[in-house]
Amino acid sequence: MFERNSEIKNRTLEEARFVIDNHATVRQTAKNFGISKSTVHKDIVERLPNYSFILAKKATKVLEENKAERALRGGLATQKKYDLLRNANQT
Repeated sequence: MFERNSEIKNRTLEEARFVIDNHATVRQTAKNFGISKSTVHKDIVERLPNYSFILAKKATKVLEENKAERALRGGLATQKKYDLLRNANQT
């Protein structure tokens, strides 16, 4: 049991360093480590604060920035879609 906990702790710390160093998204991190997005999220949000509060704050900040950028990109994509539709209807 202890060995398994140690593996999870090491993986969680490695994920956090990867997120911080690469400004990586949850999806990129999951792909890099060969795990699910849900596992990455649980590791960073729930487990990491128990191992390193400082890393947790830094990694969470990166993930929040990525989420905010995603929302902006989504808004821009929607705007572009309707601009294209509007232009197509005018011709």
